[in-house]
Amino acid sequence: MARKGPDFATPVRRVLIALMTLVLIALFLFWRIDSPRAEAMRIAIVDRVVPSFDWAMAPVTQAGQMIGGFQSYARIYQQNQELRRELQKMQAWKEAAVQLEQENSKLMALNKVRIDPALTSVTGTVMVDSGSAFRQSVLLNVGADDGIVEGWATMDGLGLVGRISGVGKRTSRVVLLTDPSSRIPVSIQPSGERALLTGDNTPLPFLDFIETPDNVRPGDRVVTSGDGGVFPPGLLAGQVVQGSDGRMRLRMAADYGRLEFLRVLRSHPAETVADSDAVITPGERGFIGPQMPTSPVEAAAASDPLATGTE
Repeated sequence: MARKGPDFATPVRRVLIALMTLVLIALFLFWRIDSPRAEAMRIAIVDRVVPSFDWAMAPVTQAGQMIGGFQSYARIYQQNQELRRELQKMQAWKEAAVQLEQENSKLMALNKVRIDPALTSVTGTVMVDSGSAFRQSVLLNVGADDGIVEGWATMDGLGLVGRISGVGKRTSRVVLLTDPSSRIPVSIQPSGERALLTGDNTPLPFLDFIETPDNVRPGDRVVTSGDGGVFPPGLLAGQVVQGSDGRMRLRMAADYGRLEFLRVLRSHPAETVADSDAVITPGERGFIGPQMPTSPVEAAAASDPLATGTE
């Protein structure tokens, strides 16, 4: 085996550590001396040594700036998360405000509908849309406890929607005009033509049994006629359009895509006359207008009831 040479590194390391320790102790003691001359020497050393240590303090300064930057980033991230939570809350408030605005506009539209003053109404909220391929109907949150009667008409903010077809204690079912079982007698304005509005599970129910189709034009208003006592007369249903099949159909005034509130019209059947002889007609009133001129003899005979027409 090769012999190792003398180890000079360990004694040198020990000497250097001892010298550094002595220098640090001497510097500490010198820095603690309370003397004007020592103070002047300390100031001179600081003025000469400290400015030249900027390069040594640069990493420390950069590290401090990086730590401050990370702390600032952490604060910004926390503020960003708080702002995101606030934004989500504001989005919820915005959605609630939009829904309230829509409900307010619909209710205001209901208030602006002009109907017969003799008709009163009950406003209900649409609970369930039970439309299917074979039935078009919705459920309202008003029923027999609210005085709802089967057969009454329902309207949204502008036009006719359907009729009450089933009544529970607190709910009722509304059959829409688009339902195949819906048959409504209507009048087409301004021609006055009578027709039957029939649903066929499409957004545009067709107008059937028009007596004179040539008098009907697209854009004509369609209102209920009141025939048969099904609905009160004059309720707006929509406008006439011509379908792709060439048939006259109805573009409904009611917004079926946003049925939220419906007005149920309280209608009472008209009184029917069972006995025509019971009708009281006004008596004969005679000639209406100025009297014709008469002769003196006729005037004397009219003034004397005992006079006769012969001598």
